[in-house]
Amino acid sequence: MSAPVRAAVMGTGSWGTAFAMVLADAGCEVTLWARRPEVAEVVNSTRTNPDYLPGVELPDNLRATSDAAEALRDADFTVLTIPSQTLRANLAEWAPLLAPHTVVVSLMKGIELGSAMRMSEVVEDVAKIPAERVAVVTGPNLAREVAARMPAAAVVACTDESVARRLQAACHTPYFRPYTNTDVAGCELGGAVKNVIGLAVGIADGMGLGDNAKGSLITRGLAETTRLGMALGADPLTFSGLAGLGDLVATCSSPLSRNHTFGTNLGKGMTLEETIAVTKQTAEGVKSCESVLDLARRHGIDMPITETVVDIVHEGKPPVVALKELMSRSAKPERH
Repeated sequence: MSAPVRAAVMGTGSWGTAFAMVLADAGCEVTLWARRPEVAEVVNSTRTNPDYLPGVELPDNLRATSDAAEALRDADFTVLTIPSQTLRANLAEWAPLLAPHTVVVSLMKGIELGSAMRMSEVVEDVAKIPAERVAVVTGPNLAREVAARMPAAAVVACTDESVARRLQAACHTPYFRPYTNTDVAGCELGGAVKNVIGLAVGIADGMGLGDNAKGSLITRGLAETTRLGMALGADPLTFSGLAGLGDLVATCSSPLSRNHTFGTNLGKGMTLEETIAVTKQTAEGVKSCESVLDLARRHGIDMPITETVVDIVHEGKPPVVALKELMSRSAKPERH
């Protein structure tokens, strides 16, 4: 009988804890790393993570530790689930502790500020490992629904399809259905840009603009994402799948979405500082909108919705003014 797959999940936020549960339900031996020792103690003693997923009982084959070396030891999969802008600093500490055979899996949906690098690129750069040992899990995966074991599908992407299939098997459960893909760039861009569009739709909802506006922002937001993806060599079909349209729809339509909720508060007239104060978890789009726009400009790609979000979130432009400017842009063919 073969030994169980060992997985280290680095981060005890809601999605990290939920995905650790998925891995455990799929039969993996899972170690969940917590930055604070008291969080690890609570997880081990109560089988719950009350800070992020209160009331959700965690499987017995999942344990927690605050010792990174202990978590990472002999892990077949090392899952990174921390705020994207903290990845480089954290991974620099963890890289010497990585098992020599481990596959590093990113759950993060962001673009690094300054470098405009995707998360898999940051992993390769910092950990000095080849692309075929870096994978991505993405799709319409609202953490609370997954933690409740409600049906969900996802994409596991790696340039090496055999690695993607191994990860697929390691997280396939009766309620969590992963599909494989080798288009890592497309899958990551879908996840990063949908957070920005989620902010835009949230702002529109907060302003009371209606479902026509929401449908238009989702569709044109997907067009922006696809334009950028194609400039970076992604497969345009990726954006009609779970990593693109699927994730975008879930983020833009659910009150469980952090980015949508953040945008709604801005649309209702709250300042950025006020919105940050009432938001308990990271809304990745708030910082990534700047890095996504930076990436687009480096490649000469027009992303007017993303630019509008940056103007509202970081330049302090009133949403009503930004809306008027967006709607008064010159008319174009839809396939522009």
